[in-house]
Amino acid sequence: MTERTYSALIVDDEELARAVVAEYLAGHPEIQVAASCANGFEAVKAALEFKPDLMFLDIQMPKLDGFEVLELLEVQPTVVFITAYDQHALKAFEVHAVDYLQKPFDADRFNEALVRAKARCDQGATTGPQPSELAAAARSDWPLDRLVVRDGAKVTLIPLAGLEYVQAQDDYVLLKTADKSHLKQQTISSLESRLDPKRFLRIHRSFIIQLDRLARLEQTPSESWIAVLQDGTRLPVSKSGYARLKAVLA
Repeated sequence: MTERTYSALIVDDEELARAVVAEYLAGHPEIQVAASCANGFEAVKAALEFKPDLMFLDIQMPKLDGFEVLELLEVQPTVVFITAYDQHALKAFEVHAVDYLQKPFDADRFNEALVRAKARCDQGATTGPQPSELAAAARSDWPLDRLVVRDGAKVTLIPLAGLEYVQAQDDYVLLKTADKSHLKQQTISSLESRLDPKRFLRIHRSFIIQLDRLARLEQTPSESWIAVLQDGTRLPVSKSGYARLKAVLA
């Protein structure tokens, strides 16, 4: 019986770390390394192209971190996180990583992780979370200072400082910046839970605004309220949203 083969990505911003993983994998002919990536952008592009079974993924990297890489993938590979920072261990398992290797690690510990990863692959489709769940779970205790959005193979980083407002659109959110709108697969409630309530406020079931973009409130003839932003955008305000606005603006 022919042994199954597994495709893999190696993702780490340190060349030596990538070389170590590649060396350990060289002793396993059933593992075919599809690509070795030096940053998160390369990883997303390679994952979309090769759809790997396994990913050996560093967490802290420039441009995109490991959690952001996974957040951008529609199909989740089996993940072994590799990092120098043990404080990320809990979050690694919350995003369904099969194992977590802390640098430096030896061949025996690597092989142990590889056995677990292959067993997960053999179970069939991985049970990783949806991107919206991943975004909330993986980074729930990290300061959120930017959002990542993928459009095809293009990845855009949106600093929160440039976000005008958020609009719910079914299972997506529209992220409005001064010059463009971006769609991201995430619920407005999960995004709201990550935003700083001192800076962002949900004024309606479908809208969150950045408070410093609010120019004024206007009352309509029907005695409902409209939030007018500095650029002239007019957004509805619900009764509960109005109460929250009054509380923070008092």
